[in-house]
Amino acid sequence: MVHKAIRCLLLIFILSSWSITESSWSITETASAQQKKAADKKYVLVIHGGAGAMARDKITPKQERDYKEKITEALRAGYKELQQGKSSVDAVVAAIEIMENSPLFNAGKGAVFTNDGKNELDASIMDGATRNAGAVAGVTTIKNPIKAARAVMEKSEHVMLAGKGAEEFAELVGLEIVSPSYFYTEHRWNRLQELLGSKDANRKTELDHDTTKQSSSRSLKVDRDKIGTVGAVALDREGNLAAGTSTGGMMNKKYGRIGDSPIIGAGTYANQDVAVSCTGWGEFYIRTVAAYNLASRIKLQQKTVGEASKETIAEIGELGGTGGLIALDKDGNYAAPFNTAGMYRGMITEDGDIELYIF
Repeated sequence: MVHKAIRCLLLIFILSSWSITESSWSITETASAQQKKAADKKYVLVIHGGAGAMARDKITPKQERDYKEKITEALRAGYKELQQGKSSVDAVVAAIEIMENSPLFNAGKGAVFTNDGKNELDASIMDGATRNAGAVAGVTTIKNPIKAARAVMEKSEHVMLAGKGAEEFAELVGLEIVSPSYFYTEHRWNRLQELLGSKDANRKTELDHDTTKQSSSRSLKVDRDKIGTVGAVALDREGNLAAGTSTGGMMNKKYGRIGDSPIIGAGTYANQDVAVSCTGWGEFYIRTVAAYNLASRIKLQQKTVGEASKETIAEIGELGGTGGLIALDKDGNYAAPFNTAGMYRGMITEDGDIELYIF
């Protein structure tokens, strides 16, 4: 009996240890485990809030709770649109708008500062059914850039508008225009001052959640913090897909730098097979045409969304880039690979069940 009791205690200890350490596996194993859980479910909305080096011991319980609550709110907003029979485009905009209005993410209200102390925002959206798309870049007065991107797609003959012209267009079509001071947040401002006060201030920039990394292909030193581009992909009741991405860009950036988020095919893409939104070191997503190449792997090579997504992130990693992406296919299967320590992400099924992950 004693030996039997000891064996039972050991079994309980092993199982409890497994539940604690399961999310500490390597990124590939963690993603694989989550994908197995998702095998028999149909997902209708997936969102992300940035990928990077989220050290477990640096995220407080309150911070984790705040992020999860806001991601849950965004999922519910998008899901409500889908439940009412609205389009995947409606769902994407609703979800991203919630995150743009939060100071937690590097998008909208939480946008980071450029080298000269400004907030420059980018966003894009794509309708998979029609392959219509819209984007805005380098805007400073549009409260919700994702709405401006949609307006470009639906109310102009263009795909991308930038700077003052995009702002004039947004005001013309009735979008909410705010003072540039609306985007000021103290923690972002203080972080810029820290960077400007460093020895190599002219060379330091910050992207999404990550630590200092020396690129093998560039001498630029990229110091990254816990900030995050946001994105959403959705599947509506008609079987149509859509994708959208919104960002405040790169902390301490210069020269009007534009990343992948507003570029169709790089940071955002959707067709009748899959919808994709990316987050990470934008230059590498542009160079690999990441979102479009993922879709091409599915269409031309008959890859699953999981296989295509994993190969896309692997290609970015081989070039020295970091980040992640979310992808949702026409059957409701999703993938959310990343080559960093974690990525804020959430999913909701057609039945309304919500899943949240960081690591």
